Amino acid sequence: MGSWMLLLLHFHLGNTPWIEAGLEVGGLDVLCVPLPVPSNVSISSFNMEHTLSFLPGPETPSSTRFKVEVLRFRKKSWREVADCSKLTAGQTCNLTRAIRDPFDYYQARVRAFAANRTSNWTVSEQFQPLSDTVLGPPDVSVSGCGNCLLLHLRVPPIRGLQQLQDFHGELVFHVRRTRDGAQFGLNLQYEEEIVITYLEPGVEYCVTVAVKTLFNSHSVTSKPHCAFTSPPPSSSLYVVYGLLGAFSALGFLLLGLVVYCIQLGVKRRRPPGALSYLLLQGLDHGGAPPELSGQISAMQLHKEGSVDCLLTAHRPVQPLRSSSEEEEDCGQSLTSDV
Repeated sequence: MGSWMLLLLHFHLGNTPWIEAGLEVGGLDVLCVPLPVPSNVSISSFNMEHTLSFLPGPETPSSTRFKVEVLRFRKKSWREVADCSKLTAGQTCNLTRAIRDPFDYYQARVRAFAANRTSNWTVSEQFQPLSDTVLGPPDVSVSGCGNCLLLHLRVPPIRGLQQLQDFHGELVFHVRRTRDGAQFGLNLQYEEEIVITYLEPGVEYCVTVAVKTLFNSHSVTSKPHCAFTSPPPSSSLYVVYGLLGAFSALGFLLLGLVVYCIQLGVKRRRPPGALSYLLLQGLDHGGAPPELSGQISAMQLHKEGSVDCLLTAHRPVQPLRSSSEEEEDCGQSLTSDV
């Protein structure tokens, strides 16, 4: 009876109710009290990168550590994760190396330990990498091309998935017209360059993209990427076009003035026959152009009567004669005068 009273006294005083290594009280062996059990043990995965998280049990001592083990269903045996054998409260465990087969099923379990005390295991739900991982959005850039949009895509590397097409992967597009909110969806096979056609020219569209596979419907949609199908001309272009039109009109005007001046100059010119007539009229009235006055004065030194020879060409029209014949006639005339 005294030993039971001592045990109740320990409970009442709030001391440790059990002795860690086992206490013999009145011939009885008393076992250790286990540590609080961890809770919320779960596996999350993003682009085939797997992470285990958990919460320590209530009133867990700060010196408590945690260990993690993984079960692969095909092998049916638990295996300790070396990198997660001494976790502290609040830490997570990277299970990417421990979970390698994307088609197999896995489970993880966590328990707490401190000195000679441990907790019971807390087991997570079943996890299959290929169907439970969340696929992140691709990198997207959008540009206009007339009545279409040109998209350049790059899917981030996904561990264990060498080719998205090998797992029946496709891209889910959501296209929305900014002006009135009209929208539609497209499911296309993955390519690095994709053209969305039959759009309204000169209008802004916003596109979101998500990755989807036959085995997985968990995905994150990209943020909206917006572009005009064909960018509308800016006001500066109108100014340029106006200046070009003004310069073109000025060029045509100058060209017209040049042509008009040329034509006017041609009209002012006289034909050679009219010019000869004017020269003859000047000689008959005792005058001559400056360039001919010198020649006339030189010939007058020989004889005053030679004027008739000089004016022979200005008499009524006669048959044309050569210069030698004219010189002979002039010579005979001079001889007769002598």
